[in-house]
Amino acid sequence: MMIVLIGYMGSGKSTVGRVFAQKLDTTFTDLDERIENESNTTISELFKTHGTIHFRKLESKVLRDFVENNSEGVLALGGGTPCYANNMDFLNASKVITIYLKLSIPELVKRLRSQKAHRPLIQNISDAELPEFIGKHLFERSPFYNQAQYTINCNYKTVEEVVLELENLLRQVD
Repeated sequence: MMIVLIGYMGSGKSTVGRVFAQKLDTTFTDLDERIENESNTTISELFKTHGTIHFRKLESKVLRDFVENNSEGVLALGGGTPCYANNMDFLNASKVITIYLKLSIPELVKRLRSQKAHRPLIQNISDAELPEFIGKHLFERSPFYNQAQYTINCNYKTVEEVVLELENLLRQVD
């Protein structure tokens, strides 16, 4: 079975996904890394050189190709992936399990403040403006994130605690 992790940037999709895949003894794939490998450039460079529309089309193509050609593993999506090109409709029509790793705005701000240099979307946003930016983004993206089959509240939880919740969730699904 394939498990697809969705959520806002900084929600732990890649970190949790890697540990979770190890526990399940399966593969882990980060969609952004796959896009970078297939395009032979960075996500930042794709946005700069080709623009948002080109990136979102490529992202959707890579997602669909991957899901259609793989039946198991853990896949972490980019924060915006569920919100474009009917990607959530595609995922929910596929034989995958979608799980939203949900965090509050204050928790996301705390996590992302120290990661701004590595996050093109927020690197030019001041610390004072970060909560409002994240809040606005979450408001826009929540309708897509909430289409996931399952939601795990990750506030104030360690990676290990979230992985344990994922394991328990899978036991209930089986």
